[in-house]
Amino acid sequence: MMSTEEAAHLTREALFAAMSGNAEGAAGAIARLGSDSTPARMLGVCYVFAEAGHRALRMCFGDAAPDPAQGDMWIIEQLEPGALDDPVQGFASRFLIAYCNGDRAAAQAHYEGALQAGPEVFTCGICQLLIEVAGLAHAALQHSEAGE
Repeated sequence: MMSTEEAAHLTREALFAAMSGNAEGAAGAIARLGSDSTPARMLGVCYVFAEAGHRALRMCFGDAAPDPAQGDMWIIEQLEPGALDDPVQGFASRFLIAYCNGDRAAAQAHYEGALQAGPEVFTCGICQLLIEVAGLAHAALQHSEAGE
């Protein structure tokens, strides 16, 4: 199994590739991670992705960002009816929101559900999480550049 340092490097590589629009690079890094990692390590990878997404959301919302410590909650607004019925999209969105709300038990439950759903849902779910985070990072960058 790869070292923790190598896994961390590949996780950052996947994030940076996705944020720069390099889908092939992101997919390659995730494939290498997945081929030589335990489910526990991949949960950690998902947590790293979700932390990047959480930071991007806080940048976009600034002082208006929900604060779970104060009883506020991040929520999912389904813009396309039925989108969250898809197990891949549902995992990515629900995992991210649970993480943002500080609910690691729910995040882990969503992760385990994707893992139990089989390799296709699991792999595509992790990729979808990365895609969502990259989109949020892009939005945060635009927000920052606009001086908002």
